Amino acid sequence: MEIKVNYLDNLRQEAKFDDFTVIADQPIRYKGDGSAPGPFDYFLASSALCAAYFVKVYCAARDIPTDNIRLSQNNIVDPENRYKQIFKIQVELPADISDKDRQGILRSIDRCTVKKVIQTGPEFVIEEVESIDADAQALLMPNLAQESSTYIEGKDLPLEQTIANMSEILAGLGMKIEIASWRNIVPNVWSLHIRDAQSPMCFTNGKGSTKESALASALGEFIERLNCNFFYNDQFWGQDIANAEFVHYPDEKWFKPGPNGALPKEILDVYTLEVYNPDNELLGTHLYDTNSGNTERGICSLPFVRQSDQEVVYFPSNLIENLYLSNGMSAGNTLAEAQVQCLSEIFERAVKREILEGEIALPDVPEDVLAKYPRIVEGIKGLEEQGFPVLVKDASLGGEFPVMCVTLMNPRTGGVFASFGAHPKLEVALERSLTELLQGRSFEGLNDLPKPTFSSNAVTEPNNFVEHFIDSSGVVSWRFFSAKSDHDFVEWDFSSAGENANAEEVKTMLNILEEMGKEVYMAVYEHLGATACRIIVPDYSEIYLVEDLIWDNTNKALLFREDILNLHRLDDEQLEALVERLEEVEVDDYTDIVTLIGIEFDDILCGDN
Repeated sequence: MEIKVNYLDNLRQEAKFDDFTVIADQPIRYKGDGSAPGPFDYFLASSALCAAYFVKVYCAARDIPTDNIRLSQNNIVDPENRYKQIFKIQVELPADISDKDRQGILRSIDRCTVKKVIQTGPEFVIEEVESIDADAQALLMPNLAQESSTYIEGKDLPLEQTIANMSEILAGLGMKIEIASWRNIVPNVWSLHIRDAQSPMCFTNGKGSTKESALASALGEFIERLNCNFFYNDQFWGQDIANAEFVHYPDEKWFKPGPNGALPKEILDVYTLEVYNPDNELLGTHLYDTNSGNTERGICSLPFVRQSDQEVVYFPSNLIENLYLSNGMSAGNTLAEAQVQCLSEIFERAVKREILEGEIALPDVPEDVLAKYPRIVEGIKGLEEQGFPVLVKDASLGGEFPVMCVTLMNPRTGGVFASFGAHPKLEVALERSLTELLQGRSFEGLNDLPKPTFSSNAVTEPNNFVEHFIDSSGVVSWRFFSAKSDHDFVEWDFSSAGENANAEEVKTMLNILEEMGKEVYMAVYEHLGATACRIIVPDYSEIYLVEDLIWDNTNKALLFREDILNLHRLDDEQLEALVERLEEVEVDDYTDIVTLIGIEFDDILCGDN
């Protein structure tokens, strides 16, 4: 996390980070104004607040009220060395709390992050730079030796070289990437959260069996989303971009709707029209670009290459934004590497949906097969030692798809979490299932998992799949845990060997889709100096329902954006008309203005003046 400090009057300072501002001062005896706590006071308070947070999390998970729990901290200073101090944290607990929970609360305090950082001893790197804003070397990996070469399955270059190359690309773009958090709560399972220090909305998560592989994953996802314009995916990009030579890419084309708003003949093809317009209800006016809002230019359309015959097909940017989110996007050291990742993700999510919605019972992976992957077994054992039973299942549907599944149960809450992973090699798919399970999660976070359900409607409800796509937090059916599986276990292997392994694996996965009767469309982006691609498989890789193009299109923002931004200029009649339009469009009562019109507002501080 980047914290920027500004000097104020006298000895007052302000520290800015995320959306927060913290003011610090010095006591009057040190020539300050005593108007705010001093820096060291904040430091002392941080450990007390952190301890109190962990107590709250423990109690909330067990329905223990905290109204009568009191916590305090005193720091005892060594008279001979003021830098040597004892932090004494004391907790006063009500008499009706059990001995077991008393010990649990004390153990929870021991997990305080501030305490652990202090005890480990943070390393301080102090340096002078020509410009803080221009310094883009914020990815600090002190233990990452550039001369070492660590190869992992699926990567065409060593991890060290991959990280160096991607970091250099981001630095060249003037982006200052910071590591916001690391997690490694069980062996061989790492995850991290990175973000642009100047624009925290631009963030990605990475996962892997090692620290380096997780970092490479996060950086790859960051570059993939830059290349595919996914950051600010459903935001308004402003009038300058809306009227620029191009909005998304230089090779985009704009097509005007036909009479009565009909679809232009230049967009999509026969195959995709059958998918996106089965009832002939879709109009060109449904597909105006949300990001530019420039309806006068027509429909912004992006070229994709149909893989069956290499013909170019133009997809409206609006259609891609509304149906696919980030599914089927990837960056890699080579195009084939990126394609394998894209196709793997598409299979993972499509098969996951088929399993969950079909309430399919999967076969367990035999112990002798799991034993071939000791690092994965060690991670699973780490979860089970913490009291979380784990089921490892074959999600290949009888060896048809390169997908695996790891399911975690929380006996304390009854919640379950089904995590899926895909890759042509079974071991990698299994590793991805496990690392996805714990990406960005703490043990406390596993207390929020939903319980399984007997309601088929709850499982098949479209938003449930969206929840599974976002963070795998949707509900699953009790049928999923049936002892009688719907398929036999298959120790499958879709991988290839040799220098062209990734390219061969791409062919293998494309062949699976071809045998299913699916067309595949791909766009390649190399304009940032890295290779990225986006793959669309109509009627297979959608995240949202195709009907949303008509009934819940994000470009409904165009109906309200201008009026809401000029709300202070509208007269009573115009305001009444705006309210009527809001009611007619049937916007969810919980939809906020930011989401409705696609604009992230700066925080505004309002005072009495």
